[in-house]
Amino acid sequence: MRLSTRIGLAVGLTVPLLVLASGWLLLRLVARDLHQEEDRHLRSRAAAVAPDARSLLRAAAAGRPKAADTRERRLYTAALDVGVRVVGPDATFSGGPQPATSVALPAEATAPVTVRDAGRSWRALSQPIEGPQVSGTLWVFQPDTADRAQLRLVRRRVVMTALLAAPLSGLLAWGLATGATGPLRRLGRRTAGLDPRTSTTRLRHEPTGVKEVDELAATLRTVLARYDEQAARTAEALDTARSFSAAASHELRTPLMSMGTNLDILADHPDLPEPDRTEVLTDLRREHARLLGLLVMLRQLGRGDLVEAEAFRAVDVPEAADAAVAEARRRAPDARITSSAQPGLTVHGWEPGLRLLLDNLLANALAHGRDGQGRAAVTVGVREDGQEVVITVDDHGPGVPPEARARIFERFQRGPDSTGSGLGLTLVAQQAALHRGNVTVTDGPDGAGARFEVRLPRAGGALPARRDWLIGAAGANRSQSSHKDGS
Repeated sequence: MRLSTRIGLAVGLTVPLLVLASGWLLLRLVARDLHQEEDRHLRSRAAAVAPDARSLLRAAAAGRPKAADTRERRLYTAALDVGVRVVGPDATFSGGPQPATSVALPAEATAPVTVRDAGRSWRALSQPIEGPQVSGTLWVFQPDTADRAQLRLVRRRVVMTALLAAPLSGLLAWGLATGATGPLRRLGRRTAGLDPRTSTTRLRHEPTGVKEVDELAATLRTVLARYDEQAARTAEALDTARSFSAAASHELRTPLMSMGTNLDILADHPDLPEPDRTEVLTDLRREHARLLGLLVMLRQLGRGDLVEAEAFRAVDVPEAADAAVAEARRRAPDARITSSAQPGLTVHGWEPGLRLLLDNLLANALAHGRDGQGRAAVTVGVREDGQEVVITVDDHGPGVPPEARARIFERFQRGPDSTGSGLGLTLVAQQAALHRGNVTVTDGPDGAGARFEVRLPRAGGALPARRDWLIGAAGANRSQSSHKDGS
C-alpha cells in the first residue's frame, strides 16, 4: 500500500473519531450550561413566589378559605412558567407543569435535582417555609429541556459532521500526501536502476527542500560510496592474495629446490664424510631460515597493504625505538647499539608498522653495516624537525653506492652476499609511505657507512589511495623517497 494511501486512510479514520470526541465534549458542555440556566431560573422563581406561598399557608392555617383562594391565585400568577407545589401540615396546593403527585420527591432539595416521571424529566427545587404559625415546603418545577431538543440538535449535527469529515478529510490528506511524497517517489525511480555490482553509475540528487528526502538521498550516496570503497578494498585484498601466492611460489622455488637437492644427497649417500655432511646440513639450515624469513616478510607486506585507518592512533616514537633497540641488542649481543631520542614525540600511526620499520632498519644495519673487522656499531636517533619526527639509523659499514640507493627499496633486491629475503627495506619504504612519510639513504654523518633517514608527519594523513607493495609490479621501478600512492 502506498504511503499516500496509508496517510489518507489514517486521516479519514482519525478525523471522524476526533469530531465525535469533540461532539461528546460539546454535548456535555451544552447540557451543563442548560442545567445551569434552568437552575438559575428555578431559584429566581422560588424567591419570587416564596412570600405568596407563606401567605397561602397562613390563610389556610387561619381557616380563611376565601383569602386562601386569593393567595393561591396570586401564587400561580407569580410562578409564571414554572410549576408550584406548596405542602403544608394539613393541605397541599399545586399548579402549573409538574410531575404527578404519585412521583416520590426527595426529602429536601435545597439544590436543583432531576426528577423523572413516565419518560419525562423535571428540574425540581425545594425551599422550606417557616414563620409564625406557618410551617411547610415550597417546591418549584420546570421541564428539563437539557436532554431534549437542544441536545438532539447538537447530536445530529455532530454525527453529520463526522460522516462528512471522513471522506473529505481522507481525500484531502491523500492529495496532500501524494504531493508531499512526490520527491520520495522520484528518488525511488532514480535509485531503482542502480546496481553497484554491474554499473559505476551513482545517484545524482538535487536538493528538494524536503529534509527527510534529502537526508535519505545523502544516506544512499554514503552507502554506495562505502560499497565502492569496500569493493575496491576487496579487489585489493584479492590482488594481494594472488600476488602473495605468485611471489611465494616464485621466491620459494630456488630454496626449495636447493633443499631438495641437499636432502637427496643425504639420502643417496648415508655414509657421507663428516665435513661434507656438515656443509650440507648448514646449507639446509640456511635455506630453511631464508624460507621462514621470506614467508614472514611477505605476510608483513600483506598486512601493510590491507591495514585500515581505524588501526592508527597516537604512537610514542621514542618508546617504540627503545623497544626495537632492546630487541636488536638481544639478537646481536656482540654489536654496539646506542640510542638518542628526544622524549615525548608522537605521531598518528600504526604501532605494529612503526615497529616493523625500526626492526628492519636495525636488522639491515646489523647485517650490512659491519666494518672490515666484522664489528657492528649502530646509532639510532629520534628528533623533531618542525611538524615531522625524524628517525635516523647510522652504521659504519661500506655504505650504499649512490646508483643503488633508490633500487634497494624494491622487492627482492639483495646484495651478492646477502642471505636475507630482499624485503626488509621494502617493508621500511612501505611503512614510511603508509604514514605519509618518506625514507632516504645517504652517507653516514662522518662520511663512512650509511644513514637511513625516515621522516614522518606528526599529524599523519589519509592512507595512500593505492597500496601495491606486495603486488609490486606497479611500483617496482619507483623511487621510495616519495609517497607511494599510485599517482
